[in-house]
Order: sequence, then structure tokens, then C-alpha cells
Amino acid sequence: MNSHEQVLEPSAFPVRTRGRQYEDFQVGQRLDHHWGRTLSAGDATLFATATLAYNPLYFNAEHAREEGHPDLVVHPLLALCTVVGLSVEDLSEAGGPFLGIDDLTFHRAVHPGDTLSSASTVLAKRPSGSQPGFGIVTWRTEGRDQHGDLVVAFTRSNLVVMREAQS
Repeated sequence: MNSHEQVLEPSAFPVRTRGRQYEDFQVGQRLDHHWGRTLSAGDATLFATATLAYNPLYFNAEHAREEGHPDLVVHPLLALCTVVGLSVEDLSEAGGPFLGIDDLTFHRAVHPGDTLSSASTVLAKRPSGSQPGFGIVTWRTEGRDQHGDLVVAFTRSNLVVMREAQS
């Protein structure tokens, strides 16, 4: 080891617990998820190709323009996946099974260059009747573009570990 190198002990790095537990959620609580994600034409084309979504709106800019769009249309499921992904750190990063999406509405088209952001509100929470140490939390999530226009909205539920179950 050189004289200018410093050895850091593991204790020099703070331990960060990821995600929230059941007790961290309160009905009516709003969580504005940070980051945001700008979707590119490459994202749109790759997603359409990988999912075999061969609608020319998703990969033919000229056709999309003929249909009244300013550019390619980003597949709505890519917009949904992006908005869900933006919410994971705040809602479900601690783990627990994803129980599904309900009341899904796509409100407007997304185009390459649009930046999506996400926010969620806790709608309900209750202890699980079949999984001791877990609760079920349901959120309403909205995805908006850079102009604040609503793009997609849905409810989603997860099984979330209770703090007491980890002690």
C-alpha cells in the first residue's frame, strides 16, 4: 500500500435501510417520487421491438405524424412501467409481493423527449389476514409529463412487511 492510500473501515460507511415498512405509510399520505425519466426514441423503439408491439405509431415517425402526432408515440406500457419504476424506491423497495394494478387509465400519448414524473397517495392499508407480519398497502399513482399533464393513473397494492416482524 502506498503512503497516500487510506484504508476505510466498514463503519465509515453509513448503513441505509431501503424502502418503507407498513408502519411508515398513513392513509392520505402523498409521496412525490424524485428523479423523473426522459424517454428517448431509442427507448420507445427498443420497447416496441422487444415486446413485439409492431404498431407503426411506435417505430415509424412519418406514420405517427400522418396520424397527428409530433413524433413517434411511446408505447403506453413503457410509460406505465416507467411511472411504476419511479415509485418503487418510496413504495416497495423493501420487498414484498406486488399484488396488482387496478383502475388503470392512459390519459394522453407520450412522445420521445417527454420527461415523466410520478407521485402516489396512500389510499388504504390493513394487516394481511393470511400473511402474519405483513400488511397490504394500496396507493393511487399518477404519472405526469414535463408540462404537468396527466399521462397515466392507476391504483396498485403490495404486501408490505411490518416493522415488528423484523425484530
